[in-house]
Amino acid sequence: MNEYDLKTALLSRITKPLGTLCAEEELVWVLRRRLTKKEYKVFKADVTGEPDTVTLRAALRIDEERHAELTRSVTRKLNSDPLKRELFCSG
Repeated sequence: MNEYDLKTALLSRITKPLGTLCAEEELVWVLRRRLTKKEYKVFKADVTGEPDTVTLRAALRIDEERHAELTRSVTRKLNSDPLKRELFCSG
């Protein structure tokens, strides 16, 4: 994941940003810690475009409905205040 794609993806999902996002390394660290493994893999695949959704679903052994549920879950978590405070730099 490059920094621009990651920040663009995060800002597109977060409804009320709290300022500027932190550095890429810190963002990845927070996401890996706060999202489940499957949620993180779905989010990463959405940002990078690799692997495609069919391959990803086969690798994670999930169907379309579960994939959509994981995507909604990631968006919901990214909009929670405690996680937002970790993603945005203070000042």
